[in-house]
This record gives sequence, C-alpha cells and structure tokens, in this order.
Amino acid sequence: MNTLPDALPLIRAAEPRDLPAVVGLIHELAEFESLTHLFEATPEALGRHLFAERPSAECLVAQQGDTLVGFALFFTTFSTFKCKPSLYLEDLYVQPAQRGNGLGKRLLKQLGALAVARGYGRFEWCVLDWNTNAIAFYEKMGASLLPDWRLCRLSGDALQAFAAPA
Repeated sequence: MNTLPDALPLIRAAEPRDLPAVVGLIHELAEFESLTHLFEATPEALGRHLFAERPSAECLVAQQGDTLVGFALFFTTFSTFKCKPSLYLEDLYVQPAQRGNGLGKRLLKQLGALAVARGYGRFEWCVLDWNTNAIAFYEKMGASLLPDWRLCRLSGDALQAFAAPA
C-alpha cells in the first residue's frame, strides 16, 4: 500500500477561532522557557489585542490538519534612523514533534516577505542567550546577533512605581 507523506502544515493569519489553541501554544512556550510564573495569557485578552479595531499585534499560525502546531506573534515598531517601520517578532514557537521539518523557517520567511511587502526597514527579534539551538538556527538563516545591544524592561511593580506621579 502506498502512503503519501503528511502535507506540510498550512501557514495562515490567526482567526478568532484560533485563540484558545494559540494561548495553549503560548503556554507551551512559557513551559519551555521556564517562565510559566509570568504566564497571564487568556483567549479573551489575546483577542482584544489581535482583533481590535487597531490591533497591537498580529499572529500567523501553522495548522496541521485541524490542529495548530506553531505560531509567530509579531507587531510593528519604528526605526528613527531608517525612518521606516520594522517588523518585530515577539514569539515564535513550533511544537517539538514538528521541529526539524522547516516549519520554523517557513514562518520566519513568511514574516520576512511580509516586512518586505510592507516596505519595512527591518525584521527583528530577540533570543534567549541559553537557547543555543535557536541561535544556531537564526545565524544559519543569515540573522545577526547584536552583541552591543541589551534589552531594557520595566514591568510589574517596577513599572507601576516608575509611572507614579512624583
């Protein structure tokens, strides 16, 4: 009996019906990064940002059959030096069983094509310094890691204290 290989996962824009599955994938990512203590995502909260009149983020999903197996959540930033918008990838996640078949690269290439089509000057993201597999993957694709730049962050109580009136 001849069996055909499984079709490649479909990559498409997220839809409201995908919210529970995307939040589930975000939770898997939080587990992988040992950051579940920071996890607050809900389908309702994510939907308010992805599907608002003026969305603050966008999301691509990878669908295998009826199941979402990966996602890329991104938004627009702005480069003052280039005087152009940039595409910033917040999170990329592919379930372990789907890794190694080019799905992560396909998601990234679709985002790169989107940045080019929109006339953006950059496509950027961060990677955890301990994630050597991801670093090697990104470098193999031609991405540069910027050694002189460090991410700064205010959040939680520190953000509340900073934003309080003097």
